[in-house]
Amino acid sequence: MPLDWGFGLPYNQEMKIDIVSDTVCPWCFIGKRKLEAALAARPDLEVEIAWHPFQLHPDMPAGGADRKEFTAQKFGSAERAKELYDNIKVAGQAVDIPFNFEKIKRSPNTLDSHRLIRWAYSAGCQDALVEILFRRFFIDGEDIGDHAVLIAAAEEAGMDKTLVAELLEKGADRELVSEEDTRARQMGVSGVPFFILNDKYAVSGAQDPAAFLAAFDKIAETEAAEDAPE
Repeated sequence: MPLDWGFGLPYNQEMKIDIVSDTVCPWCFIGKRKLEAALAARPDLEVEIAWHPFQLHPDMPAGGADRKEFTAQKFGSAERAKELYDNIKVAGQAVDIPFNFEKIKRSPNTLDSHRLIRWAYSAGCQDALVEILFRRFFIDGEDIGDHAVLIAAAEEAGMDKTLVAELLEKGADRELVSEEDTRARQMGVSGVPFFILNDKYAVSGAQDPAAFLAAFDKIAETEAAEDAPE
């Protein structure tokens, strides 16, 4: 997967949407649904979507951490964590995501899941894999830091599970994924989801479809003006 965002395409042919996200970010899952709703309202718009890594918890131990202990520490108390996740559940229900936070036992380190997403780009199933990882973590409560879970997700997406297992085991692309995460931060990304449209416009956060539609229209207007004869 390209490590920069300098490969946008003309709006009237295809729109490139780069999404910076983390696989344990519930707002990234919600943002994905809202983007999909916006794209459904523009059926004639051809898009190419690429997902890029951002680790919300880069210092998470390789084996992850107990979910209850981690979230209680992160938010100050178990009660505060429950309150925040209950609010996210409501936001999820609005876009048909049945978050099942109670089922999640481990908060994983997400580096390996981002490595898998990188490989899925080359396999032509990246968006499908991201959806699978979100579902397995947020709904099924699986540990997406576990290689066995990642291999099963890869197979579900249509990837070569033997090759994925080998790549995971030998640590392929660990540094490249970490470098891309760092690059996103250097470019000013401080939270996710973060959407870059045609390398020119950004939509930050899980905004409603209207925000994406406004950005689509702005890009169309700008590029039409640039292409107009003088």
